[in-house]
Amino acid sequence: MEKMRADARRNRAKVLAAAEEAFAAEGLAVPLDDIARLAGVGAGTVYRHFPSKEALFQAVVLERIQQFAEEARGLAAAGDPGEVFLDYFVRVIKQASLNRAICDALAESSGHAFKAGAGDDFRAALARLLERAQAAGAVRRDIDGDDLRALIVGCLAVERYSPGSRHLVRVVVDGLRASAGEDDVA
Repeated sequence: MEKMRADARRNRAKVLAAAEEAFAAEGLAVPLDDIARLAGVGAGTVYRHFPSKEALFQAVVLERIQQFAEEARGLAAAGDPGEVFLDYFVRVIKQASLNRAICDALAESSGHAFKAGAGDDFRAALARLLERAQAAGAVRRDIDGDDLRALIVGCLAVERYSPGSRHLVRVVVDGLRASAGEDDVA
């Protein structure tokens, strides 16, 4: 594959940044012309890099999911595995809840953000944090990666439809914590 020229890379980065901002505010309803204007480029530049709004949306979502995965990988050896996992879980929900595009992508039943490479990386990195927390006895052992995805989607719905109800996410986090009689639950 041919390398992109420096100006093309800059324009692509501008389009991605503008699209992330626009999708965060308006979701998929935002017109591509608005994204081009926000990026300070022409509509043709947007189409050269992204043949459709869906392709641009996927690129934005996958870039953000990849950032989540990188952060999780960076925490894989951090101290106190239980608190690291639970803090990261809450941080993902808080950050994703601020971005309508991420919420939409994570909540899709097809889960395309989780099927692409970045989604696989995120799932694996999150599972690693979960396994460390479970091995430390801090998180319930009857939770797996699929359960976490469902819990994230549910928490994002709470954040979206009950703004300011952070205590409900805390209820979920408290439910993830291992309890004294957990071994009896299996």
